[in-house]
Amino acid sequence: MTDIAPLKTEEIQATVEKFLAEEPMFGCQPGTIRGVDYERVFNMSNMSLRDILAVKTQEFADQEFMVYQDKRYLFKEVWAKGCQFANALIDTYGVKPGDRIAIAMRNYPEWCIAYLGIIAAGGTVLPLNAWWQAEELCYALTDSGAKIVVGDAKRISFLHPHKEELGLTLISAVEESDLADASFEELTKDASPEMPPVAIDPESDFCILYTSGSTGKPKGVLLTHRGVVSAVLSWSLLLNVIETLRPNANVRPENPAMLVTLPLFHVTASHSSFLLSYLGGRKIVFMYRWDVQDALKLIDDENITNLLMVPTQSHEIVEAASPEQLAGLRDIATGGAKRPAHHVMEMKEKFPAINSSSGYGLTETNALGCINALTDYQARPDSTGRAVPPVTKVAIFDQEMNELPVGEVGEICIKSPANFRGYLGMEEETNRVLTKDGWFKTGDLGKLDEDGFVYIVDRLKELIIRGGENISCLEVENEIYKYDGVMEATVFGIPDDKMGEIVGAVVYPGENTVDAGELHSFLKGNIAGFKVPERIWISPQQLPRGGTGKIDKRATREFAVQFPAHYSA
Repeated sequence: MTDIAPLKTEEIQATVEKFLAEEPMFGCQPGTIRGVDYERVFNMSNMSLRDILAVKTQEFADQEFMVYQDKRYLFKEVWAKGCQFANALIDTYGVKPGDRIAIAMRNYPEWCIAYLGIIAAGGTVLPLNAWWQAEELCYALTDSGAKIVVGDAKRISFLHPHKEELGLTLISAVEESDLADASFEELTKDASPEMPPVAIDPESDFCILYTSGSTGKPKGVLLTHRGVVSAVLSWSLLLNVIETLRPNANVRPENPAMLVTLPLFHVTASHSSFLLSYLGGRKIVFMYRWDVQDALKLIDDENITNLLMVPTQSHEIVEAASPEQLAGLRDIATGGAKRPAHHVMEMKEKFPAINSSSGYGLTETNALGCINALTDYQARPDSTGRAVPPVTKVAIFDQEMNELPVGEVGEICIKSPANFRGYLGMEEETNRVLTKDGWFKTGDLGKLDEDGFVYIVDRLKELIIRGGENISCLEVENEIYKYDGVMEATVFGIPDDKMGEIVGAVVYPGENTVDAGELHSFLKGNIAGFKVPERIWISPQQLPRGGTGKIDKRATREFAVQFPAHYSA
């Protein structure tokens, strides 16, 4: 398995050009967006996402689109329900183009219907992290100015105490809630199922997604209709290229289906699972929560052909499944974190007919960046892949934005019409990461090889990636400092075979006494569970400093992990 040859660059390019020339949906030409020139821009990116989805609804109207437990929906039913919600927002609440409306719930069909409805009304959808606690939810609502929230009962209960303070209108979906102002069903039952006659500018915002960064508080990423259309069309083209170049390319599933295992409030799932499936006529199947045995049953019952998951989930599937159980599966893709190289080889040996792939993208790029698939992935499992064709470029730059040659380490930068237009209310931060000629500075250090494969070697920004979730070290540190008795604290990532990284913290209490277990309980009540440190050390002395006087995070971590933690989850 060590002498696997990657795909020939010329073969990939020829296949891409064939689709660009022969498929009208993928037509491109040079273009200028917000003053930046691009060699290629999709012609269809002049349409709003809403209008493209409306066209696709007609194409796949009578096909099954969503499945959740005993509920099954056709494309036309999902679209009609979305338009009913859109008209209810306009008629009942006076929603206008550009108004921001939040979704706060777990993965349910109603999440997708609300998403479609907000977009159909010309609004800007604000998907909130369903793992957040009240303080985190309120921060995003305050920062964005969103006043209408569609949520499940749990999230409604979190927000209700802050309803008057923030001026919120709470709409319950999935479960009834006495704390809500209205229910999704009540609002939509008599509303028109026709698409509202609202004009949508492709350069307007379709979505705001909050992403953790080194600044401590999450940043609101402004994503436009043109950006998301560019991303989803790129992924759609890529799927066609992969299907053409894979072994037995003439055998394609008549009814493709994807199991949705990632949270829809992240760009990977909302774009590559939900929106990409809508554009391609692919059924999506929801799980209530992740369980590998439940997943295997759904794969069999619903004839699942595609999986997109974090590496920990894909490894559980590979470990638990027999070849017979995955006989109809064509692809297992991962995103959000790096899949260990030995997992890639293990999967190929056990399931040689299933394509494995891994993607690299960010919220700021609408998830568009690199892809590593087919024999490329087995040949270079430690690479994050090559740039996704046809509108995306990836290059390595030094601190002065000079492009570096093959093999030299610098900051990975991405240029694409899919890139975000800025951070909400953060002009200085936007200008720091978006150059005038359109390059987005990812904050990841890496290098390119002679065939265009990208290798990530480190991160410039202080982020922990736990099972695909970005965690700001600074944000967690700020929460630790709220605990009485903490004098110094530093938070860092600890390598973990299952999650990729877990959160660790070292605390210095000075003359005070701090119990690590009580600190853990305190944090669990204030921030989302995935951010809470799973290893906590109490230091008897001040934490080590670097030359600038700041706490030396790396030295602290290297010293701490030599000893048992005072608290281990």
